[in-house]
Amino acid sequence: MTAKITIVSPMHNESACASEFIRRVTAVMDDQFPNYECLIVDDGSTDDTAKIVRQHLPKHPNVRLISLARNSGEWAATYAGISESTGDYVVIMDSDLQNLPEEIPCLVTTALEGQYALVSGKRNRTDSVLLRQLPSRIANAILRWVTQCPSKDMGGFKCIQGELARKLHIRAGQHRFLPILIWQQGGSVVDVPVSFPPRFAGTSHYGLSRIIDVFFDILLFWLQTRCKNRPFYLFGRISAFLTLLSLGGISWTICQKLWLGIHMGTRPLFLGGLIGLVISTLFLTMGFILEITSTIQHKVCQEKPYFIRSIESKRSDTKQSDPTA
Repeated sequence: MTAKITIVSPMHNESACASEFIRRVTAVMDDQFPNYECLIVDDGSTDDTAKIVRQHLPKHPNVRLISLARNSGEWAATYAGISESTGDYVVIMDSDLQNLPEEIPCLVTTALEGQYALVSGKRNRTDSVLLRQLPSRIANAILRWVTQCPSKDMGGFKCIQGELARKLHIRAGQHRFLPILIWQQGGSVVDVPVSFPPRFAGTSHYGLSRIIDVFFDILLFWLQTRCKNRPFYLFGRISAFLTLLSLGGISWTICQKLWLGIHMGTRPLFLGGLIGLVISTLFLTMGFILEITSTIQHKVCQEKPYFIRSIESKRSDTKQSDPTA
C-alpha cells in the first residue's frame, strides 16, 4: 500500500491564487500520489478565498477546506492543518505558488527513500537581495550555529513524517522553525533544492517587522539550547558567576578597610558587590521557577526529547523501524 500524503496550505486573502493552486496541486498529486488529501486552511480571509475553494470541492474530492473562526496567523493555520491531517507524510507549503506544486514529488520521494523525519526545501531565491535574501541568510546561519540543526532554510516548503508532525506543539511563530523543532527531538533533517519564483498574484503578507520577530525567536532558541531543557543550569551558572564577582569586590573593600583604613560604606565597588549579590539571588530564583514551569510543561504535553530509530530483539530477526530518525 502506497503512503498517504497530506498537503497543508494556509490561505489568507489569496483569492487570486486559490484556483490555480488547487488546479496544479491536484494535477500533480492525482498523477503521482493519488492516495492524498489537500487541506486548505482559510485563516479568516475577508475576500472570496473560501468561496472560491468551495467551488472546487465537488470537482476534487481529495480537497478539504478548514475555515478558522477568525484570522489567527499562519502559525495557527498551519497547526490546525497538521492536527487535522491523516497522511503518513505531511507537506506544508505556501498557497501563493512560490512553492511549486510540481516539486512536491521531490520532497516526498526524498522522505520516503531516505526515511527522513523532515525534508526541507532549500529555496533558490530570486527576490530582493538586501531586503529578503540577506536577512534570511543571516538568520538561518545564526540559527544553525545556535541549534546545530543542519537545515540551511528553516522556513517554507517542508515534508514531515505524519506522526511526528501531529505530535508537535507549535507555538506562535514556530511554524518558521519546523526543522529545529524536529531536530531538537532527535529527528533527522535533510535539505533538497527547490525553486522560489515570484508570487503568482497578489502581494506578500510579510514586512520588515518580521525580522524583529525572528531576532527574538533566535534568542529563545539560544536560551533553550544553552539550558539543555534545564533552565536552572543556565541561570544557576549566571548566579554563581555574579556571586563570585560580587564577593570578590566586597572582600577587596574589606581588606582595604582592615589594612589601609579606607572607608568602604560608600565605595562604588562595595555597593556594586551588594547589588550583585541581590541580582544573583534573583537569577537563582528565576532559574528555580523556570525549572518548575518546564517540568509542568513536559508532564502536561507529555513531550519526549527523543525519537526511537528501531527496536531489536534476539528472539526475532525482524526490526521495527521508525522513519523519524
